[in-house]
Amino acid sequence: MEKTNFVHLHIYKLSEKLADEIWKVVARWNFFAKNTVGIQIVKAADSVGANIAEGSGRGTDPELRRFLRVSRGSLYETQHWLRRAYKRGLLSEKQIGALVPIVNELTPRLNAYLSSIGSLRKRRLSDGSPKDQRSKT
Repeated sequence: MEKTNFVHLHIYKLSEKLADEIWKVVARWNFFAKNTVGIQIVKAADSVGANIAEGSGRGTDPELRRFLRVSRGSLYETQHWLRRAYKRGLLSEKQIGALVPIVNELTPRLNAYLSSIGSLRKRRLSDGSPKDQRSKT
């Protein structure tokens, strides 16, 4: 697996933006809203980027794919909590209008990145390019 510094990944930057925007909104909620929906949505949103970072540090394509799938699950959970918060009157139209575009950009990009993992090495091997440079010992 080619080493990637996760902080330079566009999906990671988007996940940070989403988590930070959600944090700013939830920080203003009353105790009950924070203690129920707020904690859940912040944890889910923070988990998106955390799993991208952890998977990037694992060193193998299968591990990276596994953590990216967990990240995707956390993104979907974040979407669930955004819907609940909106329905319960905790998010305004303006706040939803700021968050939804981030989610709508991140979701297909995360899926595309997940699909691409391992495909570059497979293409190199199939076209006769130099094989994986890692030591076999």
